[in-house]
Amino acid sequence: MYLIAGLGNPDKKYDRTRHNTGFMAMDALSSMLGTELRDKRFKGLTSSLFYKGEKLLLIKPMTYMNLSGEAVRAAADFYRIDPSHIIILYDDINFSCGRLRVRGSGSAGGHNGIKSIISCLGSDGFPRVRIGVGGLSEGEDLVNHVLGKFSKEEMDIMERSCTEAARAALCIIEEGVPEAMNRFNGMDLSGSEG
Repeated sequence: MYLIAGLGNPDKKYDRTRHNTGFMAMDALSSMLGTELRDKRFKGLTSSLFYKGEKLLLIKPMTYMNLSGEAVRAAADFYRIDPSHIIILYDDINFSCGRLRVRGSGSAGGHNGIKSIISCLGSDGFPRVRIGVGGLSEGEDLVNHVLGKFSKEEMDIMERSCTEAARAALCIIEEGVPEAMNRFNGMDLSGSEG
């Protein structure tokens, strides 16, 4: 069984902000799989289904970003899911819009949602798909940046990025982390040259 969590904040005012990119990727994934996250369980909105013989639990934690680990831990404990079968989709300011990075494990890199998950699971050994949302401008405040909304041009790129992030999560399940890294880590959906 696999647990896939997309990270974000539940209030409507956070829709389409950088910090809710994980929710956007989860929406893309649930659409791809023909399901909706409607069940209120494990401090989140969930949907469970079978995909190519594997049971999947999709979850959007409704705990706010800094407590994302509470929802992930509750679901993982209930189903006894090993961290290696927990895939997290989330925003990353270290990459430009349109870039993805798949990793099999690692530190939080300053991301509060990932810090919470590592703390609650007692492990950083879970795969993750980091979705680039663009870095800070000079003098820009981090909180204002991650809670800021995307421009229309950025949103077009982000919609494609979230679709590819969803595909990356499915690739991890079907073919493993190394193959997902090979396929998605060099991807740049921004159309830029650099």
